Amino acid sequence: MEPVKELLREIIKLIVNPVIVLGFVVATIYFFYSIIKFIWGADGKDLETNKKSIMYGILGLFIMFSVYGILRIVLATLGIPYPSFFP
Repeated sequence: MEPVKELLREIIKLIVNPVIVLGFVVATIYFFYSIIKFIWGADGKDLETNKKSIMYGILGLFIMFSVYGILRIVLATLGIPYPSFFP
């Protein structure tokens, strides 16, 4: 069972962690881009579209936090220590 745990730990460290970090970065950039677009487009032309973009950015951040939390819970349940983001 120990080799399986070590394999899962390495997969998470080398594949899953970078994907989660990339997701956080993309969602954060999109969120701030949407806010800037909302402020610059304050004349009301695309107000609803910009509001939806902000909500999608918040939703993306929520999903990334949820994925991170679920992954931590599953690993703790299986007794696998969560690997660091930085090798």
